[in-house]
Formats: sequence, C-alpha cells, structure tokens
Amino acid sequence: MSEFDFKPLLKAQVFKALKKAVKTLDVESYIIGGFVRDQLLARNNKQDIDIVAVGSGIDLAKEVKQLLPKASAVQIFKTYGTAMIQWQDITLEFVGARKESYQPDSRNPKVTVGTLTDDQNRRDFTINALAISLNEHNFGDLIDPFNGLK
Repeated sequence: MSEFDFKPLLKAQVFKALKKAVKTLDVESYIIGGFVRDQLLARNNKQDIDIVAVGSGIDLAKEVKQLLPKASAVQIFKTYGTAMIQWQDITLEFVGARKESYQPDSRNPKVTVGTLTDDQNRRDFTINALAISLNEHNFGDLIDPFNGLK
C-alpha cells in the first residue's frame, strides 16, 4: 500500500463515472500504467487514462460513455479488443485483462483472456504494472505486485 492517497483525485467526475460503470456491470476494473506512475511522480498527466477490466473493456467503455456528458463515440479496435473514448481533454482507453505466452518459434504472443495479475505480468516495467482499484470494496487502493513503487 502506498502512502499516496488517491481518493481525493478519484472524486473527479470521470472517476465517479468509472466507479459507477464498474459497479453497474459488476466487472473488476483498474486504472493502470502511465497515469498511475505519473500521479506518484507528481507529473501532470491527466490526459491519458488506461483502464483494464477483468472482462470486457469494450462493454465498460460503452457504459462509461453513457455516464459522461458529451463524451465522444466509443471507438472500438476489435483486433486488439480495446476501446477508447474522449471526454473533455481526457482520453480513456479500455482493455480486457489478458495473458500473453510465447512459443519458441515465434515472436508473436498467443493472447488469451486473463486476470489482473496476468495483465500486470505482461507489462514492460514494474512501475507500469501499478494499478488503482475502481472496485467498490477497495476503491482507490494501489495494487503493486512487483514493488514498482520502490
């Protein structure tokens, strides 16, 4: 657990919409990657927020779009199983948690549905595996499985 308190930041309208959508769809979800890192390093990057859902990131994006006034249409990238919406000056990118495995004769991963831990394992740096819970039972908690905070 971090000494950083994300709860005041998460009172913004965009995060309220995310929390409500997560609860409505009952899909375990997290803010992950660069946005989390930048908050911890006191960098002002509120423009790009990545959300990983243990389920359909596309369905989550569609639900969030309904909750944010004047949000853009949901852009769906079926090849990658991702979706994106723009709201005000914020880009929200949604993905379903996935697991990657490699065969010795290929550089291309085999991608399957995964857990939060699976998704964190495939990220490039331990700090990019940091996640903030959007789930009701632990909303705002930092998940740091690889000691990226250090």
